[in-house]
Amino acid sequence: MKRVVIVGGGIAGLSAAWSLSRETSRGLEVTLLEREERLGGKLRTDIVDGFVLEQGPDSFLTTRTEALQLCEQLGIDGRLQPRLPRPVPSYIAHRHVLSPLPDGFSVALPLDTAALAMSPLLSEGARRRVVREPAMPTWSGAADESVASFMTRKLGEEAFELLVEPMVGGIHAGDASLLSAQATLPRRPQGAGRGARPQALTLPGGMAELVQALEERLAGVRIVRGTGVEAVRRRGRGYVLELSDGSLREADALVMAVPAHEAARLSEHMDSLLPELIGLIPFASTVVIHLAWPSEQVPHPLDSYGYLIPSIERSDLVACTWTSRKFERRAPDGMVLMRFFAGRFGRRDLLGIPDRDLVALARADAQATLGIRAEPSLQLLHRWSKGMPQYTVGHLARVDDIRARVAQLPGLFLAGAAYDGVGIPQCVASGASAAASVIEYLED
Repeated sequence: MKRVVIVGGGIAGLSAAWSLSRETSRGLEVTLLEREERLGGKLRTDIVDGFVLEQGPDSFLTTRTEALQLCEQLGIDGRLQPRLPRPVPSYIAHRHVLSPLPDGFSVALPLDTAALAMSPLLSEGARRRVVREPAMPTWSGAADESVASFMTRKLGEEAFELLVEPMVGGIHAGDASLLSAQATLPRRPQGAGRGARPQALTLPGGMAELVQALEERLAGVRIVRGTGVEAVRRRGRGYVLELSDGSLREADALVMAVPAHEAARLSEHMDSLLPELIGLIPFASTVVIHLAWPSEQVPHPLDSYGYLIPSIERSDLVACTWTSRKFERRAPDGMVLMRFFAGRFGRRDLLGIPDRDLVALARADAQATLGIRAEPSLQLLHRWSKGMPQYTVGHLARVDDIRARVAQLPGLFLAGAAYDGVGIPQCVASGASAAASVIEYLED
C-alpha cells in the first residue's frame, strides 16, 4: 500500500484528491490534511439571512474546460447556471462616473482596438493612438516585460490606465507595472468554451457547492480537518510530516497544495534553496465587503454586473459587483446585494483597518458612484491575508526554477494558484496534474 498525503484542502488539493480517488485499483492510501475545519480554501460561501455571500470567486470561466469537466464527473453539471443577461457587461468608474467597458476583451487583453477607440473615456489624441494598432496581438511568448510596459507601448498610456489596467487590477489585485505580461496575458484569444455554454457559470448555493460535492464523493480518501503541518522532513525515499497535534505521518508521495508562502515554510527542512525560490512569489492581501439595500433605495438602474475602478483613482477599492444582478437568487426578493473588493498589491495593508472604516469606504463609493445614501440592511466583510499570488515579471522563469528544484526531491509535487493560474479551472488542472505525477512516480 502506497501512502499519499495531500496538504491543503482548497480546490487544488481537493482536485488532486478527487483524481487519486478514481484510481482505487492502484492500492493507494490517500490522506488530505487541512489546517482549518472548513474545506475549500478561497471557495467560501456564507448564507446570511437569505443572502448568498461569496467570499472568494463567484463563478468559473468556461474558456478552459477543467472545472466544467469536474462538475460533469461529480454529476452536478445540471445545477450550473449562467450569469443573468445584462445590456452592459461591466463599467469603468472614473471620477465616480460610469462608462461601459468596450467590447472585445479576452480576459484582460483588448482584441478589438476599434471598439476600444470608441470609449468616451479617451481623449481624441488617445483614440488616434489606439487606432494606430489595427489589431491587438496576443502575447507571443517573447522576453518578459510588465503588463503596463507592453500595453502602454501598444495602445498608449491613457488607454492602458483607463481601460486595460482596471481589468488587470480586478483579476489580480495587482500592480500592472510589476505584473508579468508572459504570465498574465493570454497567448491566444479565448472563446466561449465548449459548445454554446456561457462564459461564466456558478451553482445555486454558491461555489461552496462544488466543495461540498467533492467532499461527499471522495471515496477512499481520509480527510483530516483542523490539523496543520508544522514541518516536513525527508526520510529515505519518502517524507515524514510533523502535525500540529503532535503526531507524525509518513508519505511515499506528498502533494503540497498550499499557498506559496506556506509551501516555502514547509520545505525548509527538505532543501536549502527551495524555500527561497518559492518565497519569491509575493502575495496581495484583500478584503471583500458585502452591502445590501432594499431596491427602492438604489437609484441606479444596475444594468450591468458592476464596475471596475482604475488604479489612477487612488482608491483602496478595486471593483464592485452587483451580485443580485449577476446571478439568480443571491438576495431575498426586493433586495439588492453588492460586493466590493478592496486591496491592491503595493498599496496600504487593509488587514488592520477596523471594520467600520472599511464599510464606510464602500458606502462612500456607493453614494458617490451610484447615489445610494441609505443605511445598508446588511453589511459584512471578510479578510484574506496573503490571498492573491502576484505573477510579477519573470514569474514563468521562477516557476521553472522551482520545478527544477522540486525534481531533485522525488515524490514531492506542488499544486495551487501560485504557479500556473489563479482561476478555478487552472487550480483544478493544477491538482489533477499533481495527482497524475504522483501515480507516474509511484509506478516507477
